[in-house]
Amino acid sequence: MQSRNNNERYGSLSIGFHWLMLLLIVAVYACIELRGFFPKGSEPREALKTWHFMLGLSVFALVWLRLLANLTGHFPQIEPELPKWQKLSARMMHIALYALMIFMPLAGWLLLSAEGKPIPFFGLQLPALIDESKNAAEFIKEIHETFGTAGYFLIGLHASAALIHHFILRDNTLRRMFFSRN
Repeated sequence: MQSRNNNERYGSLSIGFHWLMLLLIVAVYACIELRGFFPKGSEPREALKTWHFMLGLSVFALVWLRLLANLTGHFPQIEPELPKWQKLSARMMHIALYALMIFMPLAGWLLLSAEGKPIPFFGLQLPALIDESKNAAEFIKEIHETFGTAGYFLIGLHASAALIHHFILRDNTLRRMFFSRN
């Protein structure tokens, strides 16, 4: 199994980052959705919120490593070659997903800062990015929740496109992102 991308498939580093990010993002969404099953102020609800923050910040930290890995490598070709409109839409989707992985955790960090709450990160307390402000907190919360909802659609569209490429178009789009058996 090669660690770097080649002309036929992604390397184990890119593949590992892709699937790790998916797991982290699923966990981030799961934590915030599951908290609704517990009463406000309860220990399980607060724990899920804390895990939401920490996992979101983990996405923020890892996305930079993933971007660095992508910038230092090349991308395997899709065979057969895609029409230009599909290449463009795939590129736009990837930009949107990277924006989501960068700006959602950053918005969460800003939100906690504006609310005057601690910013937990696996035993550390990160510094506030802005001063406490109720107006800023309300504005950032609205943005964070709106883009969080949009994230469901982006991720669903990305996954649907991969499945369409695999099962209907029968190209190598999805196969390039699986670990090789050789």
